[in-house]
Amino acid sequence: MSDCCDDELRATFARLGFVTCSGTMMPLLRRAKKAADISDVTILLDGETGTGKQVLAHAIHQLDYKRSGLAFVTVHCSTITEALAESELFGHRRGSFSGAVQDRKGLFQSAHKGTLFLDDVNDLPANLQPKLLDVIQRAALRPVGSDREIPIDVRVIAACNQPLEPLVREGRFRPDLYHRLNVVKLALPPLRERHEDMEGLILAFAQRHESLYQPIHAVEPELLELLSTHSFPGNVRELENAVQRMLFLKTEGSTLTVTDWRAQADPESVSGRHKLFADAALAAWKAISQCGIPYAEAFHEIEKRVLQTASTVPGCTRRQMAQRLHTSERTLYYKMRVHGIQESAA
Repeated sequence: MSDCCDDELRATFARLGFVTCSGTMMPLLRRAKKAADISDVTILLDGETGTGKQVLAHAIHQLDYKRSGLAFVTVHCSTITEALAESELFGHRRGSFSGAVQDRKGLFQSAHKGTLFLDDVNDLPANLQPKLLDVIQRAALRPVGSDREIPIDVRVIAACNQPLEPLVREGRFRPDLYHRLNVVKLALPPLRERHEDMEGLILAFAQRHESLYQPIHAVEPELLELLSTHSFPGNVRELENAVQRMLFLKTEGSTLTVTDWRAQADPESVSGRHKLFADAALAAWKAISQCGIPYAEAFHEIEKRVLQTASTVPGCTRRQMAQRLHTSERTLYYKMRVHGIQESAA
């Protein structure tokens, strides 16, 4: 029964753009769904850049029975200018400062009845932090240059790309604002800790861009094994960009492969690899035609020589050898046995 509920929860968040197949992510989804149901609770999303914090925030907004369908407003705290920050968030009255030629609603008012997403809140200017705290606590704001307060009804979801606790200890982030934002904390793990999600994410991204590129229905197991060794400093965002490059460069087939990954990683080297393989094919053809040996026997011998060459690399373990050959350890072990290559040689 629990597995069934988990599958439904995964499907719900996947429909809203947040894809995961990992069992370790289920507590996060359950807490996110519960937070969505409690419409007024403030949420803090903690995670590295590119882990999907904005996607999760928007999913929570869409699952909020009270606010779904209303405004979801994003504030990029890292780009907001300190001089205009108060006006951007809380609005201003005409004539309140040079350039204020008309009344203007701030982002809080634009998000009235909906959700305000404070992205990279760790970069919020220090002079704005007490004013933000006051607005959140009292659910009311005063536009710049106004003597009248305006009540607001906004759910606040904040996201930080570095933990706030050290910033609080260093005096760079107000502790009272931190505690006010940190009512429900959801920590998103980096992609390098979510290997189970790799296939689902790749297929989801391929489907997202299906109108532009050819359909993709599968991911080669060898590619998934290769990606499990990649650190992905840009996390899910980096993976999506790589998938788009693979789709752009792919000319045939409905399966993404190691070859597609290598092509997108360094497109300029593709032509060089083609020449390398052309030279190897010519050498193989000369060997076959001059020695008069059958085609299958020749390629059996070529495979054996490639494995023998790879196994002579000093200090190279079987796992490292498999990674360099872009294949699985199981396949490599089988091939070495077929060719009579001793495991100790690897």
